[in-house]
Amino acid sequence: MQRRHFLQTSFIATLASSLYAAAEGRTPRLILRSSWQTVNIGDIAHTPGVLALLEKHLPEVEVRLWPSNLDNGVGEMLAARFPKVKVIRGEDVKKSFEECDFLLHGSGPSLVAQADVVKWSQSTGKPYGVYGITFSGQQSSKGKTQPAVKTIDVLSAAKFVYFRDSVSLELAKKTGCTCPLLEFGPDGAFAVDLKDDAKAEAFMKEHGLEQGKFLCCIPRLRNTPYWTLPEKKAAIDEKKDARNKAMMDHDGKPLLDAIVSVIKNTDLKILLCPEDKTQMKVGKEMLYDKLPEEVKSRVVWRESYWLTNEAISTYRRSAGLFGHEMHSPIMCIGNGIPAIVCRWAEQTSKGYMWRDIGLGDWLFDLDKEDELQKVAATVLAMAKDPAGSKAKAEKAREVVMAHFAASMKVVKKVWQ
Repeated sequence: MQRRHFLQTSFIATLASSLYAAAEGRTPRLILRSSWQTVNIGDIAHTPGVLALLEKHLPEVEVRLWPSNLDNGVGEMLAARFPKVKVIRGEDVKKSFEECDFLLHGSGPSLVAQADVVKWSQSTGKPYGVYGITFSGQQSSKGKTQPAVKTIDVLSAAKFVYFRDSVSLELAKKTGCTCPLLEFGPDGAFAVDLKDDAKAEAFMKEHGLEQGKFLCCIPRLRNTPYWTLPEKKAAIDEKKDARNKAMMDHDGKPLLDAIVSVIKNTDLKILLCPEDKTQMKVGKEMLYDKLPEEVKSRVVWRESYWLTNEAISTYRRSAGLFGHEMHSPIMCIGNGIPAIVCRWAEQTSKGYMWRDIGLGDWLFDLDKEDELQKVAATVLAMAKDPAGSKAKAEKAREVVMAHFAASMKVVKKVWQ
């Protein structure tokens, strides 16, 4: 489809359809396209975060969830927290295209469901918006019956696009995005309020962890080795595997130094925990097995994967978190818990959101030697000043929540 035709038809459709619900005198209906995968608690978190925001700020709107994946107990977890939200698949999706007024693409590493957004726009003529994504440049999406449409054109035709980091926002502008509202908008995972206190407390009791007396640490490899997970059915990527092995010691060292420093200079313990299903092994091989024996007695290695609710309940009881991941820190800050982020070239620009919410001095690029050297000292400083660190985290949380409140007003205007 030609760019001009796609943009023109989307704009006309937006004008025509924004008043559907009001004209029919019924409850507005919204489809949330989200839930990308369940092998990563961060990817899981996108959905309950945005659902919680919609529940709080748009209680009058009927929300239907169109997921990619809700297995591994995630569907049950979401149903328990959001019993009013209908999950749609198959024929229910087709019916919802007819009945719903607006499609909201949820947070993610990109415009993940671009083909579905295009399908919605072309088949219904109704508006859509994008909420809290990273944009890394051009890509084209082509479905079985759809011509290729460039990402920038799909974004341009949206009612609004919120990018979860300012780097993505600026890139979209430079690439020529003409959406009428382009702004920074935090990842929806900041708003997650799931919990499983019973599981968290049972695990802590079993491993001698006391509330406020431990830090969480999450290591990762340069490239997630999804090929090691049976459910992914993926062939090994030799190039990425080689890169992982080459950088493991380099990337693990600042975390090892931080762990040793915290153990030697405070009375805190360390919990090595995962954000995705591959990281239990990473935690053992990159960190636990390389720790001095005198340090290991105060380091707990979590051997099993967990879901987002148990993880958040654990983070809330910790003194803070540090490591190579992004979404566990996001969930921590969303709950007022201090969190330090380490990043590198292989990751997208999402880490720069830490600067956008006032936590630039808790963000480190491990490809820069001068920044790598500062990690251990910063983690120790966070550990030794719990009150100051929590105040800093809470200030960042307030920034995030203010952005959420403003962006949800924009979503609400779709029906006004």
